[in-house]
Amino acid sequence: MFPTIMGTVVIAGFVGYISEKSGFTRNGILPSIIICIGGAFLFYFVRLMFGIGFGSSGLNAIASSVGALIIVPFHWRGRR
Repeated sequence: MFPTIMGTVVIAGFVGYISEKSGFTRNGILPSIIICIGGAFLFYFVRLMFGIGFGSSGLNAIASSVGALIIVPFHWRGRR
């Protein structure tokens, strides 16, 4: 369990960093990494409790990180 959660955090950190450097998001490097790690933790514990997931832990981490990056910034942005 411990190596899986550490791998999830590392993969989520990479996804946050790469998404910021590639221009996918414009939150800043640290906020993007924090959003990705939070989403990955949430999905990791949902997978543990309910067994919902994509099979591999790495794919779960990538999907949850990208999902968190899409949902969180748009939710908190003001409407124009």
